[in-house]
Amino acid sequence: MVLATFAVSLATWMWTIIAALFIGVFIGGLARLLLPGKQKMSTTATWMIGVTAALVGGMIAQTLGFGDAEGVDWIKLAMQVGVAVIFVGVYSGWFFTEHR
Repeated sequence: MVLATFAVSLATWMWTIIAALFIGVFIGGLARLLLPGKQKMSTTATWMIGVTAALVGGMIAQTLGFGDAEGVDWIKLAMQVGVAVIFVGVYSGWFFTEHR
C-alpha cells in the first residue's frame, strides 16, 4: 500500500516537472514582456528562469491551496508569472538600476 502511494506521488511529480519544462518557456517569455525595457539575457536563461519560476510558483500555489483546479488554474499561472517577473528582474539587474 505504501509503495503504491509512493509510485502515484512520484508519477505526479514527474508530470509536474514535465509540465514545468513546457510551461516554463511561455512563462519566461511572458515575464520578459511584462518588464519594461530591454533585458540583457539569453534565450536559455529566459527558459531556465521560466522553468524555475513554474516550479516555485506551482509549489507556492499548492502550499496556499490553489494548486488543484479543474482545467486551467489561472491563480497558479498568475503566481508562476509573478515569480518569473521577479526572477527575470533580479537576473537582468532591473531592480538594481535606475530607469528613466
